[in-house]
Amino acid sequence: MNKLILTTAVLALAAGGAMAQDVVRMGTEGAYPPWNFIDDNGDVAGFERELGDELCARAELNCEWVTNEWDSIIPNLVSGNYDTIIAGMSITAERDEVIDFTQEYTPPDPSCYVALSDDVDVDGGIVTAQTSTIQAAFVAEAGATLVEFATPEETIAAVRSGEADAVLADCSYLQPIADEEADLVMLERNEQIGGGVGMGLRESDADLKAKFDAAISSMKDDGSLNALIEKWEVASTF
Repeated sequence: MNKLILTTAVLALAAGGAMAQDVVRMGTEGAYPPWNFIDDNGDVAGFERELGDELCARAELNCEWVTNEWDSIIPNLVSGNYDTIIAGMSITAERDEVIDFTQEYTPPDPSCYVALSDDVDVDGGIVTAQTSTIQAAFVAEAGATLVEFATPEETIAAVRSGEADAVLADCSYLQPIADEEADLVMLERNEQIGGGVGMGLRESDADLKAKFDAAISSMKDDGSLNALIEKWEVASTF
């Protein structure tokens, strides 16, 4: 009887461990609307929350959401704090040397400038961008003076305070802010930088990547991915 109880307990622990391993932790920033943000209930919301939940359902995966600051989001994926990055991350050759990517789930989103006036010289001025983004790399390579901040909110604040002449970020992030704030102006100029946006995974997780790739393909095929992109206005459709 005691042996039976012990065996049952061991099996229960093994099952519990298997269930824990079956949970896919979806890592996001939670600070980049409309892609991802924290809602009034304290939950992850936005385009990527809705997309990620649908991808997990189609892949028959049990997923949970984890937030992480942007500047350490790749190192903490590699170290195992979560299993995917789904955070508006453009696919670049530099990032692909460290992690792996699924196919893109949105086409490349143009990057725009927001400033306090429409006559700002972004080539010779001070431009701010979020740390470790394609926009920050672009500004540095273009020769303008770059000021980096850890969060997107800080880049907007730098423009308002005069610390920077303009901010460069995804148009889909900046447009709602410019529409709502009378003191901010969206410049006509934009930049086409980076690749499409995909999910980041550890290079060792080939099976998980294949499952998400298949789910993304199915959403492209049935039109539901384009519908979601249009709903949240995050990029052009496929």
